[in-house]
Amino acid sequence: MIDPRQRAEVLIEALPYIQEFQGKTVVIKYGGAAMEQADLKVEFARDVILLRCVGINPVIVHGGGPQIGALMKRLGKEPQFVGGMRVTDAETVEIVEMVLVGKINKEIVGLINLHGGKAVGLSGKDGNLIRARRRPHRLPSGEAVDIGLVGEVESVNPAAIALLETSGFVPVIAPVGVGAGGETYNINADLVAGDIAAALGAEKLIHLTDVQGIKGPDGARVSTLTRKEAERLMEAGVIEGGMLPKVESALRALQGGTAKAHIIDGRVPHAILLELFTKEGIGTEITL
Repeated sequence: MIDPRQRAEVLIEALPYIQEFQGKTVVIKYGGAAMEQADLKVEFARDVILLRCVGINPVIVHGGGPQIGALMKRLGKEPQFVGGMRVTDAETVEIVEMVLVGKINKEIVGLINLHGGKAVGLSGKDGNLIRARRRPHRLPSGEAVDIGLVGEVESVNPAAIALLETSGFVPVIAPVGVGAGGETYNINADLVAGDIAAALGAEKLIHLTDVQGIKGPDGARVSTLTRKEAERLMEAGVIEGGMLPKVESALRALQGGTAKAHIIDGRVPHAILLELFTKEGIGTEITL
């Protein structure tokens, strides 16, 4: 049994961080095991509600790649990838929107509301939140490849998010954007999170992943990185694969005015609280 004094010390350790971040926005990219395991889903919802209750404004951006792939196969459509990017034709983008906006987004909103929070779901189409353009793709050989309706963020209009925050709601955002002609674009959720954090001037951007954080050349987790150090690790190929868009997202957020970005292991129960409210943290912190 935990000594009651130890419980109190935990709360006292969190106090200065609660005071520091009160009234500020924290953008959370929600994905990986944290979004797939039932027990972690519930803990995530409660952690988000706790943040809101102590005066912090959480904004959630979620992914859904595995779920999109699963529905495509159920519908008899085999997912195709080029250089890690999903080839997205008109039929695929309809499936993407069905899964991200119609299913996953509503599940997250419902879970937060079920546990006593107040959440509202949005896609990039709502309130012209995310204007997008087609993302060009080149193979390592330099050859240009058409991968369809895969977009990149052109601009973010944060008015709808700000309105929800001031009304006490947690915005939950699906990474679907709208083009100049009204076309729908599938956008990497990591990059959307970074651009939204920049547009909001968020205090922090937190990526929940399935790894402990960024690893250095020796394979050990790096607790703190500067922007220049992160760029050097990218150039050296130490940061690669699925970590690249997360670091790119972090750098975009920092350049846009976000104070710090964090990449943490979402498989750890209450990972967000441990990163925000303890001195040691649990992941990698990226600063300017």
